[in-house]
Amino acid sequence: MNRTSLVIALVASMAATVGCASKKYVKEQTTPIINKTNELDDLTAQNSKAIKDVDARAQAGIQDVNTRAAAADQKAQAAGQTASQAQQLADNAVHRVGVLTDAVANLDNYKIVSETAVHFGFDKDFLTKQAKDELDKMATAVPNTKGYIITVEGGTDSVGPADYNYTLSERRADSVIQYLSSKYNIPAHKIYLIGLGKDKPVEPNKTREGRAANRRVDVRLMTNTTGAAPQQPSANPAPPSL
Repeated sequence: MNRTSLVIALVASMAATVGCASKKYVKEQTTPIINKTNELDDLTAQNSKAIKDVDARAQAGIQDVNTRAAAADQKAQAAGQTASQAQQLADNAVHRVGVLTDAVANLDNYKIVSETAVHFGFDKDFLTKQAKDELDKMATAVPNTKGYIITVEGGTDSVGPADYNYTLSERRADSVIQYLSSKYNIPAHKIYLIGLGKDKPVEPNKTREGRAANRRVDVRLMTNTTGAAPQQPSANPAPPSL
């Protein structure tokens, strides 16, 4: 081998050695950086997931607060409606008392000729045979009574909503009016209809018997003249058993 070839081989060997050393050095220097970068990527991914979890919990919390707020608002509205309904019922009760007062404003000028109380079953508004018999007894005095009026006051026990009881008491009173009008031709302007609901109990509603006694219609034949028929004994039959 001549000198030139030897130099070329030597140079080539040195270049190869230097190249290997450079790659090894670069690898040694870059490997920690790459590892650190991977760690940062993992950490970033974990942080992103944690942020998403926190955001999801925050959104869930906000939704829960909104739901609770909406429920509270609905309850407040319901409470307001209940209060309004209670006020309306109170106003209706006052109105009914006013109607009663106006309707019988001149009762001081009247005296009772005959009176009775007819009773009804629970949540019923039809007349029983016993109730019709009592009305028949009272109505026998109508032809002989001048300047008369008939007051019909419907009542209920305390079971059920007040507004329903007012309607029920009016239906009961109306059944009495219909019976008297159809059988005895008593004109409508002679009859005062009053639905008292549970506002005027005759007995405490705490007992079964008391509630039965309050499911009634009080009927009074009254006159404002002195030439009325003699007053008959009050007919107050015992309420029907339940």
